[in-house]
Amino acid sequence: MREGNHKGCPYAPVRIPNIRGLVMADYAHPESLVSTEWVGEHGGDAGVRLVEVDVDTSAYERGHIAGAVGWNWQSQLQQGLRRDLASREEIEGLLGRSGIGNDTTVILYGDNNNWFAAWAFWQLKYYGHGDVRLMNGGRAKWEAEGRPLTSEVAAVEAAEYRAGEGDESIRAYRDQVLGLVNGGGVALVDVRSPAEFSGELLAPAAAPQEGSQRGGHIPGASNIPWGQAVAEDGTFKSAEELRELYGGQGIDGERETIAYCRIGERSSHTWFALTQLLGYENVRNYDGSWTEWGSIVGAPIER
Repeated sequence: MREGNHKGCPYAPVRIPNIRGLVMADYAHPESLVSTEWVGEHGGDAGVRLVEVDVDTSAYERGHIAGAVGWNWQSQLQQGLRRDLASREEIEGLLGRSGIGNDTTVILYGDNNNWFAAWAFWQLKYYGHGDVRLMNGGRAKWEAEGRPLTSEVAAVEAAEYRAGEGDESIRAYRDQVLGLVNGGGVALVDVRSPAEFSGELLAPAAAPQEGSQRGGHIPGASNIPWGQAVAEDGTFKSAEELRELYGGQGIDGERETIAYCRIGERSSHTWFALTQLLGYENVRNYDGSWTEWGSIVGAPIER
């Protein structure tokens, strides 16, 4: 059932081919990905919980993989009043209600090539869950292969879950970024579209309500849109391709690296590529991202 080894997960890795003819063991942490084939065969195994997290929060109700529970990123993965991640207590409640215990293998997938599934992955790692993985290619790949969906809500037995305090080594905050930009020595990756990076757009056309006061980018940032890390079918490119993509703009793991986007979900996708697939260790996700930075009084901006 289990494919790999990660922090706190004592299982030997095995080589798992994906449909592009690559071998997931080419990645630094191949155990952080599973294929659609694997989910089709093992998604219902004891100790495995499938979770769908979509940009379109109504997609789960229209159809999902059998046995999957659905998480709403707007109401369940962030706090309702102040802008912040779901609290430790909220995460414990969400996972417990989803039938997830501390030793459960959590498989995340969603639409838009796993934008918010990657955000959920990052949050679960932040709170210390040991065995969490993304389904490579997400919901679109599952559907493209003609695999079945159901509208039946999964019946799960509640579990007890205890979250960690929060791994601050993988999260960046406004004041940290301000200090690092002023001091130099940090590699910044802006994963938004070129139009957002240039300041032409404050937010993607599909989400204008989540904009900022000013357009542009953090000084010194490299623009490597998140979508360049995936192939046409939505699966991640090979480790060699990813090293060329990021290394070509100086993102090679030698310096502290901070990824950001607009609200933190696209940069979670890039954080996943850099840490789980390339094995870069000193990488943070700045989830405040441009909606915060572009509205800070006095913050430096380039266009």
